[in-house]
Amino acid sequence: MSATSSLPHNPGPSWGYAFLGWAERWWPRWFFRPILMAGTWVGLAFMPVQRAHSRTYLSLVLGRPARIVEVWRHFFAFADFLMLKLRAGRGGTVECTLEPENEAEFEALVSSVRPALFGTFHFGGSDLLGYLLSERGRRVSIIRLRVGNSDDTRLLGERFAGQVSFLWINDPASLLFELKDALEAGNSLAMKCDRLEFSAKSEPFDFLGAHRQFPFTIYHLAILFNRPVVFCLAVAETAKDALRVVASPVFTPDTTAGREKNTQAARQHFQQVLVQLETLVRQHPFLWFNFLPLNPETTAGVH
Repeated sequence: MSATSSLPHNPGPSWGYAFLGWAERWWPRWFFRPILMAGTWVGLAFMPVQRAHSRTYLSLVLGRPARIVEVWRHFFAFADFLMLKLRAGRGGTVECTLEPENEAEFEALVSSVRPALFGTFHFGGSDLLGYLLSERGRRVSIIRLRVGNSDDTRLLGERFAGQVSFLWINDPASLLFELKDALEAGNSLAMKCDRLEFSAKSEPFDFLGAHRQFPFTIYHLAILFNRPVVFCLAVAETAKDALRVVASPVFTPDTTAGREKNTQAARQHFQQVLVQLETLVRQHPFLWFNFLPLNPETTAGVH
């Protein structure tokens, strides 16, 4: 058995990503886009689990039962962004425009030499931001789940080799040592903070009308290693190969305060980040690429 065959795989046929990569390279966009739209209907038919989770999520956000065409739009938005990642992996330019909100604070951090923790979510074009940070002269370690059919990750890793490395969460025991090594080497970390499967620490926060559990590990790392935290969200404008980036305020641990005071400040910061995320999710409901059960509700109160 090959090493890749034993890894988890993205949904869809085993040849799906390879075909999309080939088509993106050789077919003009005007020709390929209608085929991608039709193929999304096929994918929708053969992914009942993801389809059900999409419908549940969209019904909550839209405030009414989601129609099948809206579930298709959710699937197609993901496929459309995947093509943008493949184009970027092959050397294409992705234009980033930073929104004025928190722009000065974010630019000051990115322009500094201080390693930082960059958080994001499975929203819009946010998946590309960890790679694009390397264009600002940062060495970035991206925390990812390694899967056997992810040509977008492979191509982007090859394009940004030298500045970008991967820390695979498939083996949580090894990840702890790799995280420590990366942070002590002065690398910045890029990690997504919406899924609980591999999170060692989670806490309840207000999101989409309920107290829901979210990963909180990024803040424990920030306090332990004295690293600032900033979250970035990107609305993908795939027709223009562009991203509109929204940054959060920067959270910086207070070295004169104790752990509990810093943890409380971190909770307040993350709740503010989730308010930003919910605002964007409600404005762009098809751009939250979370085809899993919603973050579980909890009866525990938020901090």
